[in-house]
Amino acid sequence: MSAVARVTLPDGKTLEVERDKTCGDVAAMIGPGLARAAIACYWRGELCASEQQLGGDGSLSIITKKSPDAVRVLRHSAAHLLAAAVRDLFPDAQLGFGPPTDEGFYYDFVVEEPFTPEDLERIEFRMRELKKEGLPFTRREMDAAAAAAELRRLGYQLKAEYLEELKLTAEVISFYDNGDRFTDMCRGGHVASFQAISAFKLVGASGAHWRGDVDNAPMQRIHGTAFFTQEDLDHHLAMIEEAKKRDHRRLGPALDLFSFHEEAPGFPFWHAGGMVVWHEIESLVRGELLGRGYKEIRTPLIMTDELWRKSGHYDHYRDNMYFVEKDSRSYAVKPMNCPGACIVYATDLHSYRDLPLRIAEFGFVHRYELSGVLHGLFRARGFTQDDAHVYCTPDQIEAEVLDCLDMLRVVYRTLGFDDVRLFLSTRPEDRMGEEELWDRAESALESALRAADEEFEVNAGDGAFYGPKIDIYLTDSLGRGWQCGTIQLDFQMPERFDLEYVGADGARHRPVMIHRAILGSMERMIGVLVEHYAGQLPVWLAPVQAILLPITDRQSPYAEDIAVRFRKAGLRIDVDGRGDKIGSKIRDAHNRRIPYLLIVGDREVQDETVSVRPRGGADRGAVPVDDLVAELARLHAERAPMSDTAQSDEGQSAETQSVRTQSAGSDEPGPTKQT
Repeated sequence: MSAVARVTLPDGKTLEVERDKTCGDVAAMIGPGLARAAIACYWRGELCASEQQLGGDGSLSIITKKSPDAVRVLRHSAAHLLAAAVRDLFPDAQLGFGPPTDEGFYYDFVVEEPFTPEDLERIEFRMRELKKEGLPFTRREMDAAAAAAELRRLGYQLKAEYLEELKLTAEVISFYDNGDRFTDMCRGGHVASFQAISAFKLVGASGAHWRGDVDNAPMQRIHGTAFFTQEDLDHHLAMIEEAKKRDHRRLGPALDLFSFHEEAPGFPFWHAGGMVVWHEIESLVRGELLGRGYKEIRTPLIMTDELWRKSGHYDHYRDNMYFVEKDSRSYAVKPMNCPGACIVYATDLHSYRDLPLRIAEFGFVHRYELSGVLHGLFRARGFTQDDAHVYCTPDQIEAEVLDCLDMLRVVYRTLGFDDVRLFLSTRPEDRMGEEELWDRAESALESALRAADEEFEVNAGDGAFYGPKIDIYLTDSLGRGWQCGTIQLDFQMPERFDLEYVGADGARHRPVMIHRAILGSMERMIGVLVEHYAGQLPVWLAPVQAILLPITDRQSPYAEDIAVRFRKAGLRIDVDGRGDKIGSKIRDAHNRRIPYLLIVGDREVQDETVSVRPRGGADRGAVPVDDLVAELARLHAERAPMSDTAQSDEGQSAETQSVRTQSAGSDEPGPTKQT
């Protein structure tokens, strides 16, 4: 075996170094400045500590503070600091796992009593004391058997049992010590010491379970966040406070859009105002469907479980499905719309001239979610997908994916989202079908993205069990990313349902199936919009677009008369005919986030005008009624935004930051996620 390793750098250059050298040694060879700035590295595509020994050939990328992933290394280190502080204050606490997240970090503990706000203050204070001690992160390695013994010596029983279950007999397990204060099993990398964890804050605690399973030990999860500068931390905390004000679970009921009740946990109850928003969004999407040649269908909510066995959902998804027994048969409430669309396709024999066949459905689906991960409209048990299934020939794939991407851009821009990120999600570990079909599918999606000149990132292993997909994230006014749209390529389901078309050669062929959603779900999108606009929906989406406010009872008949003129123009207008003072009426209308307040006094009655006060803007004074009707009708028809639509509750522009939202809930750490 050669004693030389070939190290490929990000710029394509190759270095030959001794195999027993570390990533940090290579950084020093490149330059002393890089060695000093190095925090961690990517060796052979995996995050590693700078002390990682090369051992052979591979690609290397050095992580510094300027690297996109540097903050995750910092937060990973902060999770160790948190665990060290908890073990100091609560010596009997059992450790779970403590990974970094896109917005911070957390660590899970088994403790006798839930953590209180006072506990969190004590823990954060202890973290700051440990930071001052500047304890370095020191790596050591051992085999799996020795690692399990070390975990038991440390009193980490849960981690020891977990490691023994993995049976990693041939693996090298790494630990990180912070002096004699704290030790944890961890792959790394980390910043140099506790002292380097610049700015951090604990933000709360919640319940959890060991390895995310409700049948396992209950745990307490402490959440925190960390940044390289106090300025960045302060900015993040300000965004958290702004997000709390915008929380759709608070604003939705306050604006009379929807509500949640114990009679149906995880299922929203839609109010009249919410249905207005719903129908406006549905109308937007339906207009695009019509212009792009889609046909709309509706399929049953409940179908036999034989169907779901045939589609593959029963084997891969049954834990998230609802079942019912009737007439000696087993049925399932549909978790997805695609099998129903396949049945509709199969009712006729199609020619290649019929393709592409674009079938759309606003399908109501049900998925069982654990109560601990439910999160308003963002994670519900029942929701409506703006689904479409395109059946096409292999040579039509690229054009159809391009059309889906174009439709996505149009809809998102109209809703007020211009910043969109795309991810190509490739084959997951739990998948069905032959590898050759997966190769074809992934290649086809990548080719379409390149043809569209779209920038994208690869999200390895995150595809659906039946095919790869393009996941689309939109960015809201707080800079948060939301995964809403998806374009999925499927060679599997046409095979399972024996779908065919007659080709130009007269022979039978399999169509390719493209699963497409723009909004993702109606519910989730409405939740995103409520938070994006802080409840101040643009005119075309607002449940009430204008409200007439008579100053006294004398003007009420005039207000009712002109309200009819607005309604005949297709506009949504209310009249506040209460006997309250005008100041109280204005305040109530402001709290309802109504776009236009139209004040009516004796002069307005005499001149056939209304005094216009736009939401978030300066008073415009008296405006002729017909002029205002025409203005609002235009805003409605053009789906135009108002100038105040990205403002907070106080009417101040929200600052932005680039963060990506995680899905609710936690994933069980796999063998490569030791911390």
